[in-house]
Amino acid sequence: MPSAMWMGPPSEVSPRFRPPPAVTLFVPVVIAFLVQVPAAIAISAWQGVTPTAAAISITLAAASALLLLAARRWPGPTVAAIAALTAVDLFIPPDIGPPMLALAFAIVGAVIRGARLWALISVGTAWAATLITAGLWGVTWHPFRVVATTVGLALCFAIGQGIRSRFEHAVTRRTQLAERRRVADQDERNRMARELHDVLAHSLSQIAVQSGVGLHLFDREPERAREALANIRALSATGLDEVRGVLSFLRGDELRDPTTAPLTPQPQLADLAALTAQRSGLGLAVHLVDELDGVLPPSTVQTTAYRIVQEALTNVVRHSAATRATVTLTHEGSELVVRIEDDGTGIRPPGAEGGGIRGMRERVSLIDGTLELTPAERAGTIITARVPWGGVA
Repeated sequence: MPSAMWMGPPSEVSPRFRPPPAVTLFVPVVIAFLVQVPAAIAISAWQGVTPTAAAISITLAAASALLLLAARRWPGPTVAAIAALTAVDLFIPPDIGPPMLALAFAIVGAVIRGARLWALISVGTAWAATLITAGLWGVTWHPFRVVATTVGLALCFAIGQGIRSRFEHAVTRRTQLAERRRVADQDERNRMARELHDVLAHSLSQIAVQSGVGLHLFDREPERAREALANIRALSATGLDEVRGVLSFLRGDELRDPTTAPLTPQPQLADLAALTAQRSGLGLAVHLVDELDGVLPPSTVQTTAYRIVQEALTNVVRHSAATRATVTLTHEGSELVVRIEDDGTGIRPPGAEGGGIRGMRERVSLIDGTLELTPAERAGTIITARVPWGGVA
């Protein structure tokens, strides 16, 4: 942080051009020393003051410059000490002393490093004490000198505060950018988890059901067991293709190379017939009611609707013990409404929603949609997803 003292906020300075900390520490010391000490010597010789007064003036000029070496670690005490030395120097002949750049550097540095109260109290006290003492001792200063000194001190505080404000703004900006990156990374992880969950949960739950059937019928009905194994093989191949397609989609391959389509296109509403047919059987009858009359929303909305149906049917198979499920697609006003109703065990108590329901809620929220779970009239659950027909509203 100290290196930003003389070069502005770090966000606006390339690291290649940022001077090392030693430079920002020693440059003010060297400048103050090279200005104050020769000026003290020249003014003392020009005014013809006594050797003692000249020695004191030169010593004060050198000491105040060297005290800046402590400004980085102890900015408050440093500005207080330099303010005291400057006040003393005002009463040492000659009447016109060297410019005390060390005090200006000390004030600016103290304000930047958070020691503004130290600087205000010490500099204000030193200047007030100087004016009072001058009045008591009968020392007369021109009003312009008093006003110019006061304005100069105020300007030093303003410069320090301006640099500190810019630095704080840069720190705040970096914090905000880091938070945005964190949120974006979390959103991306959620998106990946959602896509993979939809694909894997669907395929693996089907494989689990089919493998259970195959084991159950292996000895008694080998043909049906063979059919179950064939289904497992088909589901595995389909699931693998879908996983590849999802990974290609997440990598953005189609964005990098528009001429190359992903391995598996994102599912659309036209694929729901195959999905519901695949889910039917083994004790569950799935019916698809399409009331869209061939009018389809944009591709992203279709993919969202497909994934909602896919996850909802996966939950029906895994958790509800239902024997019947109905998927209904309707176009109501400016919304696509997807309704999945089953006759299973009903909805879970509040707070017991699993990852599948959370994933569906997140998915519809991405395009400004809503998801609602309600109990069916007799038994089971109704999942109603409403999404803007044109995508994000």
